[in-house]
Formats: sequence, C-alpha cells, structure tokens
Amino acid sequence: MKFLTKSIIVLLSFVVLNGCGSSASSTSDTSSTSTATSQSTDTDSSASYKGLVFFYPNMPISDYKLTPLSDDEFNALSKTNKLQVADKLLSTLFFGYPHSLLQDKIDSNRFISDIQDNLKNDTTDIEWLENYILDDEIFTQYSIYYQPQAIQILTRFYAMKDLDRYFLHNWIAYILTQTIMFSPAYELSTTHTPDIANVYNRLVYMLNEGYGLRFITYTHMMSEENWRRFRSPEDNGREMLEIFTLDTNDSKVPIAAKALQNWKLNSDNDTLEISLNVNTKPLHLFGTTIYSGEDFYREMVKSDNFIYGVTHRLVDFFFTDYTVEQKDKICNTIISSNPETWQDILLQIVFSKEYLLHNHRTKSAEEFFYGTAKKIYFRHNKYTFNNFKRKLENMHQATMKYKLGKLTRVPKDTLSFAYYSQFVRDYVLLRHSQKQYIDNYEAYGRVGWSNDFIDSSNFDANSSDDVATLYSLTNYLFETIVSRDATKDELELFKNHIITDKDGEEVFKNEFNMFKTNDDWDEEETRQNQEYRKRRIVFIILDYLSRLDATYNFEEIR
Repeated sequence: MKFLTKSIIVLLSFVVLNGCGSSASSTSDTSSTSTATSQSTDTDSSASYKGLVFFYPNMPISDYKLTPLSDDEFNALSKTNKLQVADKLLSTLFFGYPHSLLQDKIDSNRFISDIQDNLKNDTTDIEWLENYILDDEIFTQYSIYYQPQAIQILTRFYAMKDLDRYFLHNWIAYILTQTIMFSPAYELSTTHTPDIANVYNRLVYMLNEGYGLRFITYTHMMSEENWRRFRSPEDNGREMLEIFTLDTNDSKVPIAAKALQNWKLNSDNDTLEISLNVNTKPLHLFGTTIYSGEDFYREMVKSDNFIYGVTHRLVDFFFTDYTVEQKDKICNTIISSNPETWQDILLQIVFSKEYLLHNHRTKSAEEFFYGTAKKIYFRHNKYTFNNFKRKLENMHQATMKYKLGKLTRVPKDTLSFAYYSQFVRDYVLLRHSQKQYIDNYEAYGRVGWSNDFIDSSNFDANSSDDVATLYSLTNYLFETIVSRDATKDELELFKNHIITDKDGEEVFKNEFNMFKTNDDWDEEETRQNQEYRKRRIVFIILDYLSRLDATYNFEEIR
C-alpha cells in the first residue's frame, strides 16, 4: 500500500505540474532534472523534478547539531529534575503517562532513547482509531458550522493510545498548521471548512510516505487551500517570500507577481484558476531564471533561504522567550545539520538539551490538556472536544483559525489568560468523572478525572498515620501535576486545614477522613464514604495547584 500511495502521489504531482503553466523554456537547474517513476521505494531519494527531490530519510539523532539530551545526562539529574524534563518532553508532544508508569519508564534508565525508538515504530491501529473518533455514539459529529474537521483533529490526540510514528506525524502536522506557514485560516470568508482537513491530512499522508519538507511545502504552496488564504499574484508572491524565506524585499514582489500572472482565485466557490496566459519572459529570482508560477514555487523551496526561513519559524514557535541573538544561534546550529524533513527540525528542537534543560515558556492549552489527560485518567463526554475547540477560541488560541497562524503561542492578555486558567481549573483539575455515568456519553457528570487517578495504590495510605497519608497523597498530586514534591510550607498549609488534634493525636477532620468507618454502613457504603472524603482532600490540593505558575509553565532546569 505504501508503494502504491507513493506512486500515485508522484504521478499526480506531474499532472499538477503540467497544468500549472510550467514553461518548457525554463532554464532553471535543468542539469539536475531527473524523471520520477513509479519505481520509487521507501529508501529512494533519487526521484526528483528539476532538482526538487521528493523523498528524504529522516536524519539519525546522532547527526543532530543541536545537541540532544542523552540517557546518561537525563539519569544524572535529580528526581525532581527528571520529572520536570519528562513532563516537558511528553507534554510538548501532547502526551503523558500516569505517575506510576512514568516513574517506571524513568527508572528504566532509557527514558529518552525509548521515546525516540517508539517514534520510529507504527503501533497504532489506524482503522480502529479513525472509526472510533467518528463514532457518533461516543463523539458528537457536528455540522459544518462548527468546523468538525478541527474537532476531529483535537479528538484524535486524546484517542491515540501510543506515542508512535503515526502520533508523531499527526503532531508535526498540528504544529505546522498552527504556524503562519500552513494555517488553513478558517476565519476568512474565502476559506472553507474542508480546507482544514485537506491541509492537515495532506501533511500527515506525505509525512507517512517519507516526503521531504521542501516538496511538502511546494505542494502546499500550489494548492487551492493556500490560494484561498493569499488570493492574488501580488499577495501570494509577497507572502510566500516573507513567510518561507523571511524576505521582505518589496522589489521582488513584482517579479513574483509576473511569474504568477496566470494564477488567480476565482470568486466562483473560491476556486483556484490557472489560465494559459503563462509568462514567457525570463525572470531572475533565487539565483536562477524562472518563468512560471510553478518555477517560482519550486525554486523557492530549493533555495538555502527556504531552510533558513522555516527553521526560524519553528524556533520562534518553541523558544518564545529567547532573544533574537539566542534564536539565531539555535537556528544556525540546526541549519548546519542540513535538515531535509520536518522531523529533522522539530525533533532536533524538542530532544535538545537547549530545549529540555534551558527553555522556560508557558505551556499551550493543548500541551497542558493532552499532557495532563492521560496522567489523571481523564474521561470525556460527547461534547468535550467541541467545548475544547470553543475554549481555545475564547483563549485566542484557536486551532488553525488565523490567517497568519498563532503569532503569539499563548496570548497573555488578562482576558485570554483568564479563560485559560478557568479551563485548567474548572474543566480539568476540578472535574471528577462520576462512576454512575461511565456508560452515558451524553452526561455532563462523565467528564473529568476518574477514581483510578486517586486510587490508594498510587500513594502510601496508612490508616495508622493520617499525617503521613496526607503528605504522601499531597506529594503524589504535586508530582503528577507540577513535577515536584510539595514544600514544607505547603504540607503545613494542607495539614492545618485537613488535620486536627484529637486527644493528643493528629487525625483527619471528620469531613476529610478517608479511613472513616461506621457500624451502620455496609462494605459498599463504607467504600463510597471513604472515597468521597478522599476526593474532598484532592479537590483542595488540585484547587491550590491550579493557581501555581508551574502548572502553566515549562520550567528551566537550574
């Protein structure tokens, strides 16, 4: 199937190229032209069109110039720093593990390399996954007015069970569509909701098949979805130069517009129309001669400035609080490794010591939610991801909505961050999934963390020592949410509120006594009453955690 898919895409590429007014008289890089055939294989990087190579293998981690964090360096960190680095890496990738499982993975002494290995392998049952998120008994399938394509993408990250190659390709596609480079921009009057799926899914398909970042971008540039965002030869030419090469030289815009003179967005259903009025005069851009719009796009992605531009876009996205000089240094280091796939850049960033140890920034809402959901055994109802999409819009963090992408990774104006904090507190940390609604996907009470999250096996519950039990539960919740133990002052704060002195012994107050028994209660009533009192403790601690900076930030390792 992979061979067939590659062959079909290569064939379709040539059909598109031949219909784009590619000038037969173009002299650009003809010496490197080779014929793409249906004989391409997983390891074949020779298939190309006028010097634009289609396929590239991902760079081995050993070739990364932005130094990756090794297992030995990770294992040498303190317990708290290991938790912080593990959370930063997993949450950045929209993933998480329950505390006990995460600790087992850390204790294996192969935490970093195991994740790297997992990202190379396909373990997801894609057929099951896609059928699952389209099951309208479990997830409501909304009308076109709710951009259901975006909701399904958000749902998929929650539903995927394994941090594997398919997960990685979806994550890469998601990151790219949040930026100015690939945003479907559904806020515009000329865009259509299928554009969300077309842009995103095309990225996933092409990543799955091993296409390089140059050819993936070239395909996107020539797409109807891209022209629905930048709609005239002048606008499209200018924006492609600025977005992908950071070139703001206005003298180049008329040249780009001339090459694109036969391209336009027709107002009939906002359709890309390419006429036969192809430019025939030689034009000079990117150190070569071009004629047509197809030449313009092709030679742009082949240029060195293209790699420079896209690397800067992604470094800006992940190192939001760094200075221009610091970002330039990181970019130049990555570029020196000669990246040719999106993975070469993105994984080089997220596995680097610079990112995992030194970067401090605010988590995106997606990083918080997906990183936390699996930790706390979060349950959804049918409306969870429609609500999540709407809440992202309230935070001014809407997914794939903006014409210029998320120029600010996490808006920090008072109102936007208030919505973010409300989401963290009211929708995630202080929401308990009630057992009686577990089979009712319509129920509001189904949403939230489940009892598995606070099961007594997760901490040291000692009915002979209430204070030690409280401290153990507190530290478990702190380690899960903010990757550190509670301080002495914090332990004292909770103790003063939850523990009382009774006949010279420090014990739980009645309303918090998770060990309480009563002769009138049967076994099930005893369990329910004890769980209820334990939840009251948990809600207080989680409410406190919802107010800490560490809940919202990736910390620098000092």
